[in-house]
Amino acid sequence: VSYNNLASVDDLMGHYAQALMYYEKALLLYQESLPDYHHHPNLVCLWSNIGLLYKNTGEYTQALVYLERALEAALVCFRSDHLDVAVSYNNLASVYSDINDHSRALSCYEKTLTIFEANLPESRLNLATSYNNVGVVHKNMGNYSQALFFYEKALDIRRQALPEDHPDIAISYNNMGLVYANMNRNSEALEFYEKALLIQQKTLPSNHPDLAMSYNNIGLAYDQTAEYSKALSYLEKALDIQENTNPMNQHSLATCYNNIASVHQSTKNYCQALSFYTKAVSICEKSLPANHPNLATSYNNIGSVYHAMGEHSQALVFFEKDLEICQQNLPKNHPDLASCYNNIRLVYLHMGDESKALYFREKTLSILNSADRLTTN
Repeated sequence: VSYNNLASVDDLMGHYAQALMYYEKALLLYQESLPDYHHHPNLVCLWSNIGLLYKNTGEYTQALVYLERALEAALVCFRSDHLDVAVSYNNLASVYSDINDHSRALSCYEKTLTIFEANLPESRLNLATSYNNVGVVHKNMGNYSQALFFYEKALDIRRQALPEDHPDIAISYNNMGLVYANMNRNSEALEFYEKALLIQQKTLPSNHPDLAMSYNNIGLAYDQTAEYSKALSYLEKALDIQENTNPMNQHSLATCYNNIASVHQSTKNYCQALSFYTKAVSICEKSLPANHPNLATSYNNIGSVYHAMGEHSQALVFFEKDLEICQQNLPKNHPDLASCYNNIRLVYLHMGDESKALYFREKTLSILNSADRLTTN
C-alpha cells in the first residue's frame, strides 16, 4: 500500500518512471504475499494505476494489457453491476478513445453507463459523466446529433444536481460548443463557450487549466470566422496559462502553440507560424512515440508553411515525415494517406519534377477512386 501511495504521488507529478518503479514493487509484494493474487481486489486498483500511467505516457498497448487485467479481476471480485467494474470499463474506454478505436470505446462506455444506471440514485453524477463520455465518442465519430443528445442528458442531470455555476456545468457547455463548432455552426458554438467562460471566471482561479481550455475554444471559433485579432487575443490568454501555471501538461502546451501558429498561417505571417509550429513539434518529439499521429499532424503543419513560403525542399522533408507515420498507422486506402500523397505531389510539381509529381498523383487517385467505388457499391 505504501509503494502504491508513493507511486500515485509521483504519477500525479508526472514522474512516470519513478511511479512505475514503485507500482512494480507493490505488485511484487502482492505476488509474494497474496494467494491467487491475480483475482485479489487490491490488484484491480494497482493494475488500473499502472495501465493509466502507460496511457499518460502514450504507451497504449501496455496500457490495454494492464487495464484488461484490472477488468478481469474486477469481474471476478465484484458483482457485474459493481461500481469498480464500471470504473474498469471506463478506463479501458478512455484508452480505446485515445487510439481512435471508437467502436470499442463506445462499447466499454455503454457498459459503464448501464452499471451507473443500475446504481441510481447514488451514481447520478457518475451517470452524467458517463453520458458525457459517450457523447465524446459520438463527436469523434462525426455523429454530431447523437453527441448532442448525450451531452444534453449529461447537462440536464448536472443542472438538477449541482449549483448553476458549478464547473461541471461549464464542461457540458464547452462540450456542446465543440459539437456546434464541428458542425460549422460557429455562432452557437460561441454562445456555449461564453456560457462556460462566465461560470469559470466566477468560480475558478484566473490561471486554472479549464479557463485555458475555454479561451482556446473561443479563439478557435473566432479563427473559423476569420476574426483573427480576436482569435489571437483568446489563444494567447490560453497560452499564458499553460506556459506559466501548467507547464507539466505538455500536450496542452503543444496544442496552444499549434493553434496560434494556425492563425498566423491564415494571416500569411509565415515566420511566426513556423516559430510556433516548431515549438509544438519539439514538445511532441520529446513526449510522444515516434509514430504517434499527433507528430504526423505537426510535420504536416510545418510542411504546409514551408510550401507556402516557396521553400519546397524543406516542405518535402516534413511532408515525407508525415507520410511515413501515416503509412505505419493507417490502412493503405485511408483518405489521410491520399492527402499526404497529394501534398508531396504539389511540392514536386512546384519543383518542376513532373515524373515524381505524376507518381504521387497516381497514388492519390488510386485511393480516391477506391473510396468512390466503395461509396457506389
